[in-house]
Amino acid sequence: MSELVKSIRARYLETLEGIASAAKKAGRDPESVKLVVVTKAQSVEVTRAAIEAGAKILGENYPEEGVMKIQALHEFSAVEWHMIGHVQSRKAQQVAFNFNFLHSLDGLKLAKRLDRFCGEAGRILPVLLEFNLGGEQSKGGWPASDETRWQELLTEISEIIALPNLKVRGLMTMPPLGETPEFSRPFFQKLKRLQEYLSAQFPQVDFSELSMGTSFDYEAAVEEGATFVRVGTALVGSREYKTEVV
Repeated sequence: MSELVKSIRARYLETLEGIASAAKKAGRDPESVKLVVVTKAQSVEVTRAAIEAGAKILGENYPEEGVMKIQALHEFSAVEWHMIGHVQSRKAQQVAFNFNFLHSLDGLKLAKRLDRFCGEAGRILPVLLEFNLGGEQSKGGWPASDETRWQELLTEISEIIALPNLKVRGLMTMPPLGETPEFSRPFFQKLKRLQEYLSAQFPQVDFSELSMGTSFDYEAAVEEGATFVRVGTALVGSREYKTEVV
């Protein structure tokens, strides 16, 4: 085992302990929380080391970079590759053909393109609906900061639910950046309320997955119901290079 793998392994186990502690504090089963190791802007070498250190789910932000790593690391067939960043409609085919899960579905146009390409590939793609709970224009997702207007989301969501090659599994959010993890907690609580609201509106859909929490605030997210936490910097360090998205 290389020194890089040993280093990531130690931090991976430490993060799993943090997840377990937060889950137990909230009276939850630690096994109900899945750790997404975010390897965006990391080299293939570092990504390989993360897998060898125990990572079972890898999160990528950019389709091209993710596809390159999927191809380079194809021997690790048990690893799941999750797209967690914004996806432009013209990149839908790359996601539909290569990724196991999408955390960041944020519009009907993208959903329809994903559905078409998944149909061509003969597969069903699990997706999470991304919501912008902080009202930040720089963030993706359906605007949902105003709870009194949640009913306005229902028409598009119902159309997405009806698409045959996508399977809605839950919700995702990225809170505004605060100075402490506690700043994120109200946004996690709001996503939980939105999950409950949509579950009541669409009882035929299983909205059980909640993707929320990063290196900065994942423990608070777990306490508030996260089933996926997306941790990168705390495990694999700072990004190695910048990726241009066009």
